Amino acid sequence: MALDGVFIYSLADELSNALAGTKIDKIYQPEKDEILIHIRKQKASIKLLLSASSSNPRAYITSEPPKENPGVPPTFCMLLRKNLTGGRIVEVTQPDFERILNITIEVYDELKNKKNMNLIIEIMGKHSNIILVDALENKIVDSIKRVPLSISSYRQVLPGNEYISPPPQDKLNPMEDISLPKFSEIIRSSSSPIFKAVYQSFKGISPLISREILYRASVDEVLPACALEDFELENIYNSFTRVFGQLKNNIFSPCISIDRATDSLIAFSCIRLTMYSSYSYIESPSPSFILEKYYTQRDIKERIKQKTINLRKNISNKLDRLYNKLQKQSEELLEAQSAPEFKLCGELITSYIYMIQKGMEEISLQNFYDEKGEEVTVKLNKNLTPSENAQKYFKKYNKLKNASLMLSEQMDMTKAEADYLENVLYSIENCESISEIEEIRSELIAEGIVKDREKKKKASKPSKPSASKESEPLTFFSSDGYEILVGKNNKQNDRLTLKIASPSDIWLHTKNIPGSHVIIKTNGGDASEQAVIEAATLAAYFSKAKMSSKVPVDYTERKNVKKPSGSKPGMVIYETNKTIYVTPSEEEFTKIKQNSPESK
Repeated sequence: MALDGVFIYSLADELSNALAGTKIDKIYQPEKDEILIHIRKQKASIKLLLSASSSNPRAYITSEPPKENPGVPPTFCMLLRKNLTGGRIVEVTQPDFERILNITIEVYDELKNKKNMNLIIEIMGKHSNIILVDALENKIVDSIKRVPLSISSYRQVLPGNEYISPPPQDKLNPMEDISLPKFSEIIRSSSSPIFKAVYQSFKGISPLISREILYRASVDEVLPACALEDFELENIYNSFTRVFGQLKNNIFSPCISIDRATDSLIAFSCIRLTMYSSYSYIESPSPSFILEKYYTQRDIKERIKQKTINLRKNISNKLDRLYNKLQKQSEELLEAQSAPEFKLCGELITSYIYMIQKGMEEISLQNFYDEKGEEVTVKLNKNLTPSENAQKYFKKYNKLKNASLMLSEQMDMTKAEADYLENVLYSIENCESISEIEEIRSELIAEGIVKDREKKKKASKPSKPSASKESEPLTFFSSDGYEILVGKNNKQNDRLTLKIASPSDIWLHTKNIPGSHVIIKTNGGDASEQAVIEAATLAAYFSKAKMSSKVPVDYTERKNVKKPSGSKPGMVIYETNKTIYVTPSEEEFTKIKQNSPESK
């Protein structure tokens, strides 16, 4: 979702309060469309992020570690440093409730005369820009994106040109007073669904805010605006005026709505989204905190998605080949299981050889193994002698018998390989950080499943000791105090089960379903029944059966779990286990999470 005028209003209020009177210390341009300004406020330091990214334009106070800057600062960065370093921020405003922030900065020119510069951030999708303007002359000094006549005939964003605001919208400012009759007239003039009519009639309102206003008014958002009843319009008007009345009084409720079931970010806003009351919330008095949280998590998810595309495709292709191979092996095994029939034919020919002549194509012989003495029709090669036909059947029997043994072993190996890759795929789909992806990638490189594309680069550079630290399992606590550890990938599962867990600890895993290893720390005692239930719930939650019900989870003492020599990471065998059936849910997971001492 994009920033709307409503949220930018709350952001301008926060930035103006936080930055007015502060001084610009340093300016960086880590990306082609991103500026980071270090600001001094007494003894404290504030970092202001400004982005004109086409996909994620934004502005907020950030606490994230800075990105690596280019060796040579870009031209626009040098220009900002020259004009703004040491400048005092006067105010931050939002012109006419548009998606624009205007940072007014007091600076000194070459003659030591005071003058104001405007750093304007236009947050408008692919048209987003960061523009430095001489406030007195309203002339553009430069911009992070230059817009010549060939791109826009309405306005050119070029050094020396007069700064012209983006094309005005033919909409009303919702922060201005409006009567019910006027509001009703505007809305009824539209033939669109009411949710569209609201955001198409007023500046700064996104579809999200429009839907929230209608939800609070208890009006169906798809009703035609022109056909609304008077009472419905009055309800919408009252909801509308309450929302913007709060904004006028600078009463904000910045929040992010999160679907915990899928761990996806639904929306962010500076007003409480009551229509998403069934979802979880992250709340903060700071709009900047909410924006940073939202965009950071979205950026991580996007980078994880991009970094895992090839991995997932590679593994999915290998799994397809393995399942095709398994199908072929199954068919061959089915044929091989007919080996006793060939042995019987060979024995019958040998026993009744006196009845068979060369040139015969088949013969019916009594099966002496059959209690009823039923006859068996034996096919013969007319070009072979009876003895040669018998030998041919015995040869085929021995071949199929050996193949049956080999195929059984091969199928076990193919199944194990497929199970391993299913586990890897599950781990990839549940990665929450780039470091977890790299951990899985290094595992796959070690297993020879993917190639190390960095090998040549590494070979050309002096070797350095690895500074990477192995990621740690997740830690939970049962409601009665038992520590529960959950592995997030195969390497973690191995380390958790084989090194961290003690022999008397309880080990859990979903039965025949890819998922995490789970350990209940017993400290030499017995685990409570409640701890087992909650640990089993976590095992089911962190498995491919997360959305299923009555999931079987095996559990046993850690000493009963063994890792076969040469087996893949995360693969173990176990014995003397019990099985418990649980139904994982977001509600149960949240309850267990709340048992952690940190959450109390």
